[in-house]
Formats: sequence, C-alpha cells, structure tokens
Amino acid sequence: MASEGRNLVGVDIGSTSIKVAEIREKGQTRHLVRFGYHPLPPQTIVDGHVMNSGAVVEGLEKLFHKARSRQVALRASGHSVIIKKVTMPLMTSAELAEQIEWEARQHVPFDLAEVNIDYEVLHRRPDQGQMDVLFVAAKKEEITDLVSLAREARLEPRVVDLDAFTVQNVYEAGQGAPPPGQTLVLIHVGASLTTVNVLSEGTTAFTRDIAHGGNAITEELQRQLSLGYEEAEAYKCGGDGRGIVPKEVPEIVRQAVESLAGEIQRSIDFYLATSGDRDIARVCLSGGTANLQSLRDAIERRTRVPIELNDPLRAASPDPRCVGLAELQGRTAQAVVAVGLALRKEREKRS
Repeated sequence: MASEGRNLVGVDIGSTSIKVAEIREKGQTRHLVRFGYHPLPPQTIVDGHVMNSGAVVEGLEKLFHKARSRQVALRASGHSVIIKKVTMPLMTSAELAEQIEWEARQHVPFDLAEVNIDYEVLHRRPDQGQMDVLFVAAKKEEITDLVSLAREARLEPRVVDLDAFTVQNVYEAGQGAPPPGQTLVLIHVGASLTTVNVLSEGTTAFTRDIAHGGNAITEELQRQLSLGYEEAEAYKCGGDGRGIVPKEVPEIVRQAVESLAGEIQRSIDFYLATSGDRDIARVCLSGGTANLQSLRDAIERRTRVPIELNDPLRAASPDPRCVGLAELQGRTAQAVVAVGLALRKEREKRS
C-alpha cells in the first residue's frame, strides 16, 4: 500500500481493555506521542462479540476526552475474519478484480453478500504463469458494529485492519523485513485470542487465529482455587501486591501455558507440513500474555528457536514530552496492535 498524510490514531478494542496509540512522523523518524489504556469490566466482550457497548463507548470517550485527532484505525479479528494466500494464473489488475469474487467463493464459508473482501498481489511469477494473492474476507456485521461503537464515541473510523497485519507492521517498522530465506513466526497472545502469522520470503504465508489466550489461564486459576477474576488475574501475573501467592499457582499456570503452547506448535507444524518449508528461523512474541516467562519458555522449548519480544518502541520511540515511561510500564507488549494501527495513514491506495 502507498500511503500519505497524517498517521491515524490506533484504537485496539480488546476483550479486557482498550489501548490507544498515536504516532507523529517527521522524515525518517517516528515518535509515540500518545498512549492510553482503559480496562474493561469482565464479560464486556465475549467470543469477539460486544456484550456491553456502553462500557466500550465510555472507555473510548475517556481516552479521547482531550484528543485533537479523532480519525482512527480500528482492528478486527477472530472467526469473523478469514485470511488466505492463494495461487492464481498470472493476470492483469483488471482481470484480477473480476476474478477475485469467484476465488473467494472457493475459500469463504459465508454468503459473499455478508462479507467485505480485499486482496493484495504478493508475488508475480511470469516464468511460471502464476501469482500469489493474499485475500481477506471480514463479516460486514462485525465491521459495522465496530464502526458504530467508534462513531457513538464521536470518532471517525478511516481504516479497519487485522491483528496479524498490525503486528507485522510493527515488527517491520522496528526491525525491517525478515532476511530472504528466513521464515519468521509472529505470535500475538491476547486475553481471548492468539494470532499466528508465518512470514516466508517477507510476506504472509499462513495465518491462524486460536480461540485461546491469557483469559484461559486466569479462568483455570479461578476454577481450581475458587478465586474471583481480579484475584486470579493478579496471581497469574505474579501476585501484584496481594501477599503470598498460593503454592498451587505456578503449577496451574504451567499446565494452562503448556496447553496454549501446544496449540501454537500445532499451527506451526501444520504450516511446515503443508508448505515445504523445513524449519523456522525466528519466533517473535507480543500481546499482554507475552509477559509470562513460563509461556515464552514453553514456546521456546517446543519450537527449539529463541523467543524474542516484538517491541513497539523500536517502531516508534516515546516522545518524553508527551508519553511518560510510567504510562508504558509493563504495557509495551499489550501496545503492539495499537501502535501497528497508528502506523496507518489518512490516505492509502493499492500499489
């Protein structure tokens, strides 16, 4: 995508909190000039569906109370979104625009009247008469609901992006595209959803959303120790000032983490078995649950690849006049999607 104009404000409405990020670009430098975090009450968003729209709108209004810019980029994720890389015969852009709907019918399990479709040519291979195309389908109802929430809070939605791509944008803005010949796995572990994005030769080769995240660990602590949500969440994160952590907590967390790491490994194994790639060169982790050392250790042990964290502050360094480090303390892993959205611009067009 070619882009110009000012950066949009990134708004990540997650299942347990809202994160907001704003970036200012000048020449080749990017600075994070705003970061906001607002927790949401339990059960506000369940399985990707907003159950308490009032809490979301109230949170957005608080975060944008003094904001000058209200043009925002939002994120969609979960089972209402489908991402597929397909190989098609080589054709012109006009021919592809006509053909993409037929191609979508082969891969989208919804009525096409119910979805928005977008696509991008990844590679053209004239010698083989083929090209690789990445296409995305998102349910119109989910997008409409998301946009309506933002408008109710007097925001102006300009872009709806996907978790997998926002995380990739942050990685590439901070560290550059992966070297040729290296396969990179970007894993974003949120509260209720884990997104796996495999990059081969610099482009998305495979994605999968796993309906499993940090909440599953909290819920297991609640169930086994008869705790309330806030207490279980605090123990999951190491105690959080609540005195002595019950001795059973580390083992319960370890078992729950192993279950999630196993799901992630199965996704990677499926990609390797169906793609022809022999191995993974790097694994990069983000999302609030990435702060759990036990999760990093479990994924590293299974993949046999060192785990690195996707640091959004490498993509945009904080402007100390606008963003205090205290605001970001312990939240950089959670800020990745919001920062990835904030990299989007006012005016974009297909390359």
